[in-house]
Amino acid sequence: MTSIRTTAFACALAVALAALPLAAAAADAVPTEKDPVAAERAVRLGEKLRCLVCQNQTIGDSNAELAVDLRRQVREQIAAGKSDGEIIDYMVTRYGDFVLYQPPVKGTTLLLWGGPALLLLLGAFALWRIVQGRRRVAEPPPLTPEERARAARLLGETTGKKHP
Repeated sequence: MTSIRTTAFACALAVALAALPLAAAAADAVPTEKDPVAAERAVRLGEKLRCLVCQNQTIGDSNAELAVDLRRQVREQIAAGKSDGEIIDYMVTRYGDFVLYQPPVKGTTLLLWGGPALLLLLGAFALWRIVQGRRRVAEPPPLTPEERARAARLLGETTGKKHP
C-alpha cells in the first residue's frame, strides 16, 4: 500500500510541476486583477502604447518581454491609483513619444508622421527620373557631306548600283 501511495504522490507532484510553467505563461498573457474595471483600463492603456521591440504592435498585442514588462508597469500604476494621463505621461517621460501608438504631431515626431509620405515621394521622383531617362534617346548627329558620299558608295557596292 505504501508504494502505491508513494507512486501516486510522485505522479501528482510531477503533473503539478509540469503544469507550473504553463500557469506562469498564462498569467503574462492577460491582466489577472480581480477588479474588472482595472483590467479594462489596463487593456485600454495597452492599446495606446507601442511595443518598443515589435514597433508595429501595441503592448497588448505583443508577447515580447518588454511588452510584458510594460503591461506589468501599467497594472502596478493602476493599482497605485494613478490616472490614465499620469500613466501615459510616465511612459512618455521614460521612453519618449515613440512609446505612444499614435504620437502627437510636433517637431520631434514629424519624421514619424511624415517619413512614410516622404519615402513615397522620393520613390515616385526616382521612378519618374528613370522613366524620363529611358525616353530620351540620343539623336545621332547629322551626316556630313563626306559621310553621305561614302555611305552612298558603300551602299552602291552592296546593291550593285553605281552612284555618281
